[in-house]
Amino acid sequence: MTWSEEEYLDCLRSERRGYAWVMRHHGGLTQEEAEEAALECYPYEPAGDPLRGLVFHDEAWHWAIRAIHGAAYVVDRPDLVDPSPAYRALG
Repeated sequence: MTWSEEEYLDCLRSERRGYAWVMRHHGGLTQEEAEEAALECYPYEPAGDPLRGLVFHDEAWHWAIRAIHGAAYVVDRPDLVDPSPAYRALG
């Protein structure tokens, strides 16, 4: 995907916010821990990186729930396959 730096940064901030929210509400992390986890999952990638933004192919909900419940969460926790209304409300 080709995007401007501003578009990339907006997406990065949004995904970090969503990831941190899930880690707080479903993972029991403190706000600080959740924000740190989001930074680890979504590091800044320079514009020249050929895989820049690849993590965006799935939304933050997926990556955070996967980190909490494991890759088999779709089988073990089908109630978590779709993001909650509260998560969707983050916009």
